[in-house]
Amino acid sequence: MIKDEEYLKSKASYCLDLAKKLGATDVSVTVGNSISETVSFRNKVLDESNRSDSLAISIETYLGKKKSSITSSNLLDENLKTLIEKCFETTKITPDDEFNSLPDKDLLANNIKDLNLYDQSHIENDKKIDYLKELEETASIDKKIINTESGFTENKSNFILANSDGFCNGYKSSSFTASCVTVAKNENSMERDYEFTSKCHLNDISNPSELGKNAAEQTIKKLNPKKIGSDKLSIIFDKRISKGFLGSFAGAISASSIARGTSFLKDKLNQPIFSNLINVIDKPDLIKGMGSKCFDSEGVKTDTLKLVSDGVLINYLVDTYNGKKLKLKSNGRSGGSTNLYFENGNINYDDLLKSHSKILYVTETIGHGTNLVTGDYSVGATGFLIENGELKNTLVSSRSAKEYGVESNNAESGEYMRSPKMAAGSLNHNDVVGEIGKGLYLSNIHYLNWSDNAGGRITGLTRYACFWVENGEIVAPIETMRFDDSFYNFFGERLLEVEDKSSVNPEVETYGGRSLGATTCPGILVDNFALTL
Repeated sequence: MIKDEEYLKSKASYCLDLAKKLGATDVSVTVGNSISETVSFRNKVLDESNRSDSLAISIETYLGKKKSSITSSNLLDENLKTLIEKCFETTKITPDDEFNSLPDKDLLANNIKDLNLYDQSHIENDKKIDYLKELEETASIDKKIINTESGFTENKSNFILANSDGFCNGYKSSSFTASCVTVAKNENSMERDYEFTSKCHLNDISNPSELGKNAAEQTIKKLNPKKIGSDKLSIIFDKRISKGFLGSFAGAISASSIARGTSFLKDKLNQPIFSNLINVIDKPDLIKGMGSKCFDSEGVKTDTLKLVSDGVLINYLVDTYNGKKLKLKSNGRSGGSTNLYFENGNINYDDLLKSHSKILYVTETIGHGTNLVTGDYSVGATGFLIENGELKNTLVSSRSAKEYGVESNNAESGEYMRSPKMAAGSLNHNDVVGEIGKGLYLSNIHYLNWSDNAGGRITGLTRYACFWVENGEIVAPIETMRFDDSFYNFFGERLLEVEDKSSVNPEVETYGGRSLGATTCPGILVDNFALTL
């Protein structure tokens, strides 16, 4: 059980009084206690169980513009007396620094808002174990998953911050965190990915089955990766990556980086630094927010702070010391940002994926390649190459549903489309030949076969009713020709237009029984489609 408020206050008060008696002009004391319990699993077997109980005190003493600090985990009065005496003796010989001071009294947080950051619930280890068992069982349903690691951590903490100007406040907080790492393997590759949940309150964390399922699905999607050549591509960063950007950005706009001149944004206040679509906000008062604070590490009140407005940098993250250097008031960011986020835009997820014909969707970065001095960003990246939207569904037979633990959508055993239909476009039916200009008009093919199933490549032969076109007119029929190309090309970046009229092509096969299906689709205009004799 964590130490109560009165105990922490008594230790802070003892240190304040003693330091003042010794001659300190100002004093600041932080006393905190935290208890953490962790259970971890590996391949559905209990790996380890740990508990840590930390009690610590940090003391800062001032003598005019001189300042020094000391920390300890021993809170016995006898030890605290020795600590404070040593700290004050060090302060006496520390050089003056004109910017050393406690925060301005009028900036201190006197009215503490209840942000509901503490959940007194306790989950016993056997319940943590049950949670992880269910998580890993779900994650391992697909046979491609060959390894799982998971963990559940419960943390409780309480602290008091007090200073010689009369400030004395603190609050409790809690967190419940579960995570799952999965490794998937097939005949061609091995990949890993993860999923996690972290909340202040136990009842808000994700369901273990959902967590395990998401981790497994994300990992399996990464199988059979391929390297892409050097290219300039539109990029979508997954939310897990976006938060990393924000972390680097917070470092670049911290008053300490600005004051030292080690940030590429040091002279950019009130100037545009991003697209006008970008708004960045730091909100410390989110109810149940994982980064929420009632005040910063100096006791300064924390309010919602807009950092970037329509692409313009309008605020730094300012503490007392560096604020004085920059001639700026502290805005309650000693210790950094809180709940930092990009304001939502106007495009939904599905439309974002379709916004460009070719997009690299980055789900994970490798390494730490942010240079805050120059603003350069260079990391390894993994993710998905998306061309013309997103795969929505696959055909799943009852056999596949049972084998892979997914829901069947009543596909036949061969998982073929029965009556596929492709939506029409905007190319006028009567203008098709004219739009070709110079090229081929293919109205019939002899057969289609997969030449590279995994790569989406098909091969086939033209048949009769295929013509050579010049100047927007049919010139002559062509001889039989072979083609070999990828769906990703002629339905991707090479697709120019889609005809506005669809045709029904009934199945006329009678071998083994009459076919009832049909294909309904428009014509398509494709650039750079290669054929050979």
